[in-house]
Amino acid sequence: MGLLRLLVLAVLASKPGVAGGAETVGNSSEGLLEFSVGKFRYFKLNRPFPEDAILRHISSNVSFIIFQIHSQYQNTTISFSKTVLPSTSGTGTDKGLVFILRPEQSMCTLYLQTLDAEPVQNMAIPLSYSERDPVPGGCNLEFDLDIDPNIYLEYNFFETTIKFAPANLGYARGTNPPPCDTGTGRDSRWRLLYDVYQYFLPENDLTEEGLLKHLQRMAEVPQVQANALKVVTLTANDKTTISFSSLRGQGVIYNVVVRDPFLNTSAAYVPAHTYACSFEAVAGNCSSLGRVSTKVFFTLFALLGLFICFFGHRFWKTELFFIGFIFMGFFFYILITRLTLIKYDVRLILTAVAGSIGGIFLVAAWWRFGILLLCMLCVGLVLGFLISSVMFFALLGNLKIFHDDGVFWVTFSCIAVLIPVVFMGCLRILNIMTCGLVGSYSVVLAFDSYLYTSLSHITLNVLKRALNMDFHRAFTNVPFQTNDFIILAVWGMLAVSGITLQIRRERGRPFFPPHPYKLWKRERERRVTNVLDPSYHIPPLRERLYGRLARIKELFQKEQPAGERTPLLLNLPVFIIPRPQQNSTVSVGLNSDTSESNS
Repeated sequence: MGLLRLLVLAVLASKPGVAGGAETVGNSSEGLLEFSVGKFRYFKLNRPFPEDAILRHISSNVSFIIFQIHSQYQNTTISFSKTVLPSTSGTGTDKGLVFILRPEQSMCTLYLQTLDAEPVQNMAIPLSYSERDPVPGGCNLEFDLDIDPNIYLEYNFFETTIKFAPANLGYARGTNPPPCDTGTGRDSRWRLLYDVYQYFLPENDLTEEGLLKHLQRMAEVPQVQANALKVVTLTANDKTTISFSSLRGQGVIYNVVVRDPFLNTSAAYVPAHTYACSFEAVAGNCSSLGRVSTKVFFTLFALLGLFICFFGHRFWKTELFFIGFIFMGFFFYILITRLTLIKYDVRLILTAVAGSIGGIFLVAAWWRFGILLLCMLCVGLVLGFLISSVMFFALLGNLKIFHDDGVFWVTFSCIAVLIPVVFMGCLRILNIMTCGLVGSYSVVLAFDSYLYTSLSHITLNVLKRALNMDFHRAFTNVPFQTNDFIILAVWGMLAVSGITLQIRRERGRPFFPPHPYKLWKRERERRVTNVLDPSYHIPPLRERLYGRLARIKELFQKEQPAGERTPLLLNLPVFIIPRPQQNSTVSVGLNSDTSESNS
């Protein structure tokens, strides 16, 4: 059987090749897959049937070839030999091997297999490079392969981290590779530069076809440079580790292009992708990201925020409850997450309770003390928090200076405090703007519970930075696609409508309501002194409570037995009526003495 397979390989090597493109054409019966340089190929792998892959008709000016294979979430193994060893193979969803060609070599063979029980849909492509191009992973000292062109990706809720091995200078066939660490001059690999690229898949697209299609745009250097976003350029002195903010449920492809600035040549590593979630998890997988508790919490929060957006200034106490809820809930969630290991659903319930207590406390403080400046300071700080978050989300977040936590938090706090200071002379405008902007943004957060939107990361990035000590090193790029433009338009429309409506409705009215406690005290004094006021005759609250408790007790008392009852004898005065006489008047009661004297 082995002799027959070698004969088949020899026959295939002797025939002229045809570019396979992106077609699924393979000889499954013979267990062979034929590839052409620079052409994508779709195929399926089954666990019981490993495949032999052959690449032939390699040009003589090609110095090395990178063969890469991709799948969505099922692992595939690519190996130089049938015996899978860590030093000669790679296993994962995005893996590749480097073939250093010998003189006169025009054909390469490799072996593909999967250990997954289900068939795995794969896409593969071999890419060729000349002796002037740098070799990705050519100076690997960390991973198993001698030359490792792969990008190693790890993720958690907060950040996604990629690692890769340093590259080496290119060299011709049959020659020794340049030494990696003998010197740091211009003739060594220390002159190489690394461009890190990030590419976003369409939002809410979790299909296998979509991923494999977009991976084709991230395999070769020209396509990477044309389609992806360059995040950072590293020198040979920098660590080959980059962190990004995790976008749960959003497909992202990463790649690194190594450049030789002296020879003006470049080569691409094997691209890696992630959704920052698991397709195979029973709960919380990529298809069902939103928890029920999250949807309930942010839906109720959005309903309250929508009311505040249009009626917050009129219903001043309700707005204070909303502001106090945000203040206390935000800090309480950070505290309980960093200090405890309570489950997410329990943390969310406790946050709702703590936020409600904070809202009630702020309303009670206003009712008792009536300090307007203190309440408006809280209102202004919430608006400042949102504006500062927007500035770091859109403009400042990825600047290198703000990767330092101290600089970030000082700058963030200064922007947040500056907002209430600027609007201190026009408190009503500050209050109405806070109602419109913050209230309408709560609707954006509710949208994110059901449908992914990048706008939720305006505040989520700040929360992640407060919760995770390593998030300061992460780049916070997010996609901005059709859904985001629609939700941004909704946010802007709600904010402008709410602000305009409240300004027009409050024109000619007092800026803020009077001190509630003073009004209550004045009303109580008026009721005490005004006898004609019907409320004057209302018993005190304590007597009313005692009266109601007495009525409740009567409901539980036993009824008296039915039968003859003796009426009560009342101690009443007795009136004696004397017999009337002629020519005399009849006197009754107290006038009896007068009648006797007259007779």
